[in-house]
Parts: sequence; structure tokens; C-alpha cells
Amino acid sequence: MSLPNKLTISRMVLAGIIIFLLIIPWQDLGIVFPTFYVMGRVVVDLKFLIAGFLFVIASVTDYLDGAIARKEKSMSDFGAVMDAIADKILVDGVLIILAYLGFISVIVPVVAVVRDICMDSMRILAAKKGTIIKAQIWGKAKTVFLLIGISLLLFYNLPFEIWGIYLAEIFIDIGTVLSVISLVIYFIEWKNKIGLKLN
Repeated sequence: MSLPNKLTISRMVLAGIIIFLLIIPWQDLGIVFPTFYVMGRVVVDLKFLIAGFLFVIASVTDYLDGAIARKEKSMSDFGAVMDAIADKILVDGVLIILAYLGFISVIVPVVAVVRDICMDSMRILAAKKGTIIKAQIWGKAKTVFLLIGISLLLFYNLPFEIWGIYLAEIFIDIGTVLSVISLVIYFIEWKNKIGLKLN
């Protein structure tokens, strides 16, 4: 197995661990993660800090596997599919949990999941017609904003929370808007490339 594929698999494993860590009701099992104050104002739960560190590592593997695959020109169909799945498990999975826990609006994961379903459907139809539509800058920007926003949120938006700057929410909101923009742009390009006529 190539190094990019190993990194992709490791991201899937890390995503699973993060989701498991955040979704399990540890207190019901008698396990209590320590909490502490930062600057006497922000209550921090160790569970979220651990999840934050793992999320940052997983985000770095997202960049590395693509960079290495492009450099070595070793991106296989298997690698591309696994990379897409790993990204969705990591980002969509964590967004759903954060919404469930009340950290973000439920609109955010709904937009993310609906976008991914629409994008995958368009890619499948384009592939059936022998057309490949490359990822555009808007989609990449969306991913970067969401990864940074989620990372900050898992770290309680520190140190910005102390100063009353809600940077995590800003990044996630921008990432959500970019999700919609990138979907619209992709749809227009997809429609033009496959010659779809809307009646």
C-alpha cells in the first residue's frame, strides 16, 4: 500500500476515534474526564482537547496524502475514493456531533451533508458520460475554513474566546457559505460539461 493510501486510512481511523470519543456518554459509564479553567473564564474538558489534537493530526494527513500523491503521481482510483470517504467521515461526522452537542447550529452539518450528496451524485453522472470535473478553489477553501473552524471549536476557541473573538464560529460560518457557493459553481460547470438541459 502506498504512503498516501496509508495516510488516508490513518485519517479514517483517527476520525473514528474522534467520533467515538465525543459521542460516547462517558459519565454514564462512570468515566469522568477532568475539566479545568483557562484564565478563570473558560471551562475546558480534556475530552475535547484530546479530540482537538487528533483532529489536527487528521487534518494534516488530509493535506499530506494529496501532496505526496501529486508529487509521486501515484493517485489511484482506490486512493481517490478512500480519500473522499475519509474526508466526509472526518468533517461531516464531527460537524454532526458538534451540532448534536449544541456547539454549532444544526444547519451547518445539514448543508455539509446535502452538498456532499449532491456533489457525489453529479460526479457519478459525469463519470457515466466519460467526463471528469476537477475540484475547484471554492471547494478547497470550504474544506480549509471548516477544518480550521472545527479545530478551534474543539480547543474551545482558545485563546480568542478569552478576548471575545468568536473565530471558530466565523470560520465555520464562512465554510458553510463556501459549501453552498462551491456546489452552485460545480453544478453550473457540471451542467455545461454534460450538456444537461433544464426544461
